[in-house]
Amino acid sequence: MKDFYICDCARHENKIVTSSFVVVAKQIKPKKTGEPYLALTLGDRSGQLEAKMWDNVEDVLDAFEQDDFLKVKGLINKYKLRFQLTIHKLRKLGESEIDFADYLPKTTKDIDELWHTLANFVDSFQNPHLKSLVQAFMADAEIAAAYRNAPAAKTLHHAYIGGLLDHVVSLFRSCDLVCRNYPQINRDLLLTGAFLHDIGKVHELTYNRSFTYTTKGQLLGHMIIELEMLQAKLALLPGFPEELKTLVEHLIISHHGQYDFGSPKLPMFPEALMLHYLDDLDSKMEAMRAHFERESTLDGPWTSYNPSLGRPLLNTEKFLAPKKTAASEEKSGAPAEEPPASKESADTGTVLPGVVSRQ
Repeated sequence: MKDFYICDCARHENKIVTSSFVVVAKQIKPKKTGEPYLALTLGDRSGQLEAKMWDNVEDVLDAFEQDDFLKVKGLINKYKLRFQLTIHKLRKLGESEIDFADYLPKTTKDIDELWHTLANFVDSFQNPHLKSLVQAFMADAEIAAAYRNAPAAKTLHHAYIGGLLDHVVSLFRSCDLVCRNYPQINRDLLLTGAFLHDIGKVHELTYNRSFTYTTKGQLLGHMIIELEMLQAKLALLPGFPEELKTLVEHLIISHHGQYDFGSPKLPMFPEALMLHYLDDLDSKMEAMRAHFERESTLDGPWTSYNPSLGRPLLNTEKFLAPKKTAASEEKSGAPAEEPPASKESADTGTVLPGVVSRQ
């Protein structure tokens, strides 16, 4: 196990650390002098950290690639309120030196309990066709294993091992609650859409070293993959109504809600519209929670600009807490609506959600 994780940056500010990381991204950029420097995004199970190497760069340019593991020595400091690492030395790690559990974030929730909760919801279905369809997916050992482990996204929300299952169970609970206020909603149809809407992520994303897209995922996307998976399972369920099949297909292809967000069709019936909004809500609530977590060390209630949400965020818990001093309150003023322009030679660092820093 590593001695230093990215979530520990606050305790090591302005100190030299030596630790191992996975290379999430690698870029070679020019200094103002024209000489190259390395701009890396390093990761471990607690988050991600921007890192720069300014000196002796030529010696290591070709020594490693993205998704390799590095042993790094460098200085932890802050730039524009975000931690970054200035690398002094690095070397590529061999496979025998790597404990993969150190590098991929993972849900703190009990996977078996989440899976059991999902199964209980499906057992409550009244429609025998939809019940058989979802149970066929859950009984597929390969799909079930992947569903229990896959992230729900690469970066935007629930981007951790078990994130897909965590997201879908949360979505099931929301769907079940909201259905009670709208009796015209077909609950079984809505929950079937919730189960299937992101199931293609098990093939779209790979998560052996870091979260990235498979070739199939890059070329097809998860919605096309889901339609293929649906057809394969329906072939084993003779007598499945054609009309019901069409509705399930529409739930899958419309759940992003807008053409600009990748949906080839807009939601055109109540269950499809509800699935879109509740899925979007759950994703954004998790994105906010994660952003507050990764900036929990900031004194003020305002976070930095969140690119995926397009705004800075106000942490109401901090905002409503008793103020320590007038000076500290002044420092918590709201930031600009747009992120400040950064110089190429001094990119800001980012610490991502420490999802497993508590594990």
